[in-house]
Amino acid sequence: MDTLKLQFIGMGIIISTLVVLAIGLSNAQNLSPAPPRTSDGVAIDQGIAYVLMLLALVLTYIIH
Repeated sequence: MDTLKLQFIGMGIIISTLVVLAIGLSNAQNLSPAPPRTSDGVAIDQGIAYVLMLLALVLTYIIH
């Protein structure tokens, strides 16, 4: 009877520890939202480069 009582106590300790850890891990990080992205001009320059390459491709196709 004593071993059964010890097993219940041991299982209770293990289960309560896991529950406490699960609750603690669920609130581990509270991240603030990321700031909005700002354009530094790289995207605009890349867009212009793509348009110019497409124009060069079309002109090459028309000339040949």
